[in-house]
Amino acid sequence: MERIKKFFKIEERGTTVRTELIGGLVTFLAMAYILAANPFILGDTADPMPVGGVFVATAISAAIATIVMGLLANYPIALAPGMGINALVAYGVISTMGYSWEEAMAAVFISGIIFLVISLTSLRTQIIRAVPASLKKAIGAGIGFFIAFIGVKNAGIVVANPATFVSLGDLSNPTVLLALFGIVLALVLYAVRHKINKFALIIAILITAFVGVLIGLIFDVAGMPAFAGGYSDLSSFGETLFGFTKGLSTVFGKGDLWFVIFSLLFLDIFDTAGTLISVAEPAGLLDENGEMKDIDKALMSDAIGTVVGSIVGTSTVTSYIESSAGIESGARTGLSSVLVGALFLISIVAYPVFSIFINSAALTSMALVLVGVFMMSQLKGIAWDDKPSLAAAFITILMMVLNYSIGNGIAFGFMTYVLLMLVQGRYKEVTLTMYILSAAFVAYFVINAVV
Repeated sequence: MERIKKFFKIEERGTTVRTELIGGLVTFLAMAYILAANPFILGDTADPMPVGGVFVATAISAAIATIVMGLLANYPIALAPGMGINALVAYGVISTMGYSWEEAMAAVFISGIIFLVISLTSLRTQIIRAVPASLKKAIGAGIGFFIAFIGVKNAGIVVANPATFVSLGDLSNPTVLLALFGIVLALVLYAVRHKINKFALIIAILITAFVGVLIGLIFDVAGMPAFAGGYSDLSSFGETLFGFTKGLSTVFGKGDLWFVIFSLLFLDIFDTAGTLISVAEPAGLLDENGEMKDIDKALMSDAIGTVVGSIVGTSTVTSYIESSAGIESGARTGLSSVLVGALFLISIVAYPVFSIFINSAALTSMALVLVGVFMMSQLKGIAWDDKPSLAAAFITILMMVLNYSIGNGIAFGFMTYVLLMLVQGRYKEVTLTMYILSAAFVAYFVINAVV
């Protein structure tokens, strides 16, 4: 025990082993929804990934990345495949751009290797500083709107309409009503002024699943959540493990590969940086100069997680803001992260239970909507009184949702910002990186239009 205390600097950070373990448990419960949401999203594509394999990949990648974070950086921060980034892979890269899931995993692998290299250099800092704060916040908020839209669409709350493009779904449909019940319940639990709001998602999912199973059994209603069976689906992990190698042979022939890799890399870098910054102060991770201690090790852990994730068969792994729940419970060291990682591994045994949630759009929709609510809070970081920043933020969010593409939203946001800054004669305030990326986006769209 003394060796554990010394390794994790338990006493130095003013905590105890018991407090760290409680914090780890709290963090895991706050983010366990990803075990159901990630397989559902990556299995809901034009080239579906095997759900059982993605479930195992999600658990393994989250476990390894989080344990590495705990042992290498000694941070109480957990990692898992990122919400929003998985939507980019599923609905953007695979369903819209026509990549096979193996090619998509190859792109994730390449972006992870690049992130790993960047984490060893000062280039990471230069990239973070190059993009205006308002654009970073707009991208995060836009992803929130995007995944919430996916949630209500998949649940049938919003449906296609030839006259208006979209309209309200059939509210007499029991599965749609169950989804609405779950979303309302999740929002109510999130809004209550009690610590229970930290677990709004997991509680709402469990209650809604219970209600759905009962309705299905008692009234014999089709489409309700139900047990999918045993562990047979997990054998598909053999397909996702090293599945990216099949995509490496063809992915380099894709003309828009650079666009995909940039989008994945951009989201990973800024998602991680944003999470680390937001939890650093309450976790006591700042030094006397206000700088994060061992941030390089934390970013390295994130990059390792992404590489591991692509190898086992899942989208980009990133740091989770839900770690703040554990930090508020007292977690201050990497010991809590090690416990979170162990719990992710143990959760593989509970696959038959998680299969109830994975196979039900009604249950995953509430996770997508509530995570969207969390991400929308980033709108407060936009410079509302700066016209180029405000317009670029608006265009970013608008194009993400209406184009059904996170990548397009980022591209149009960048181009809008640079254009309006030039119009205002503020060209010296725009970084060289922004000029280069905007020019590349213009060339990308022009070439696609011509070809």
